[in-house]
Amino acid sequence: MNRLIIISNRVSAPTDSKSGAQGGLAVALAAALREYRGLWFGWSGETTDVFSGHINFQRAHGVTTATVDLEEQDVDEYYNGFANRTLWPLFHYRIDLAEYARDFAGGYKRVNERFADTVRPLIEPDDVIWIQDYHMFPLGGELRDRGCKNRIGFFLHIPWPPRRLLNTLPEAGELVATLFAYDVIGFHIEEWLESFCDFAVKDLGAERVAPDVLKLGARTVRVVANPIGIDTQEFVAAANSPPARLSYRRMRDSAVGRDMIVGVDRLDYSKGLEERFLGYEQFLKDHPEERKEVFLLQIAPPSRGAVESYQKIRATLEGLSGRINGGYADVDWVPIRYVNQGYPRDVLAGIYRAARIGLVTPLRDGMNLVAKEYVAAQDPEDPGVLILSRFAGAAAQLGEGALLVNPYSAEEMSDAILRALRMPRDERQARWRRMMDNVEQQDVIWWRKRFTDLLMGDVEVSAEA
Repeated sequence: MNRLIIISNRVSAPTDSKSGAQGGLAVALAAALREYRGLWFGWSGETTDVFSGHINFQRAHGVTTATVDLEEQDVDEYYNGFANRTLWPLFHYRIDLAEYARDFAGGYKRVNERFADTVRPLIEPDDVIWIQDYHMFPLGGELRDRGCKNRIGFFLHIPWPPRRLLNTLPEAGELVATLFAYDVIGFHIEEWLESFCDFAVKDLGAERVAPDVLKLGARTVRVVANPIGIDTQEFVAAANSPPARLSYRRMRDSAVGRDMIVGVDRLDYSKGLEERFLGYEQFLKDHPEERKEVFLLQIAPPSRGAVESYQKIRATLEGLSGRINGGYADVDWVPIRYVNQGYPRDVLAGIYRAARIGLVTPLRDGMNLVAKEYVAAQDPEDPGVLILSRFAGAAAQLGEGALLVNPYSAEEMSDAILRALRMPRDERQARWRRMMDNVEQQDVIWWRKRFTDLLMGDVEVSAEA
């Protein structure tokens, strides 16, 4: 078996599988690495006065990590700058929030070069390299420039924007051309894949020689739609664990007979939290008879606090939740419980199970694993209802069982909440079963195996630099 090297922006030593400290990508990558002999390389999350390229190796829970520290300027320009103030908003269709600065682009290129210089000596001839996400678009090309002839794959965990939006990025063509250094490129859904191919063909002059193969000059790349899943068996076990049962009982006791709606999201403008609050407010306005029969629990841990747009959304949500609670609360009922902290995954599993409705309404999302976790946590005999944005990647898989909504429409969200609350048990069971079948069959192991089989397999893809 080839050794697998995974490279991503942030790396933290894997924790116990029930820990809430790791996001969906971290949990997925740790699960993938446990299947292989290899390592996970990237930024430690720490800073240093002068970049030295010193690698800190650790091994925990079956995964070896290799991390480097970055300089403050690197973090400001590469991470807070180009990655999170330029690429993230643009790729989530928010060109109004995207900031373009040459310093950002320069820092992004510099850090990818530093990553390539540092990891290259660790790569053995038979290793297979799997690079993750938008922080590292050019890393494959940098490794090729340093003589790396290995099979290299890239997976994008966020949406790929339409070409007209992408063309607002200065030197977009140069950035996209770097992706032809890879042998395989993965996207969550066909929509993102087709948007990439559209740009490559129309703006770069690439040739689509097969539905899943693009050729640009001497380089040929395979593209695949490969939706990520969760570790379903592990999450179902977590949902039945003692901490989850305790969490479930605490939530049911605190609900005092009311139906709970739950949202769990990073504090990010792409998650549609403001629109969600407005949709819930519309529901309270439209259905006064339901007001004291339901409440919304919104868990929103802060993220990227150094970026101004994230500071603004936190202030907006605090004001909006205060306004709604002030306008509708009674002495024995508060319509929104708004919590700015994270919880361990087993505790979240209990919260999910206690919720009659899972409200997952991003404005744009590459996948959204919270939707799948909510489904996996449900009691098969009495499952809740998933209300899901049609603009989340998960809608392509769970759309037959979820209630799909346009998150920009407060009235549509209000209608979906009422329908979910009044949905009979047999319909809830049937919808849940359709979603659970997908969550079980296309889990994180399926995702990993499908991509790595293609990357390591017999498919002939040009490896010329």
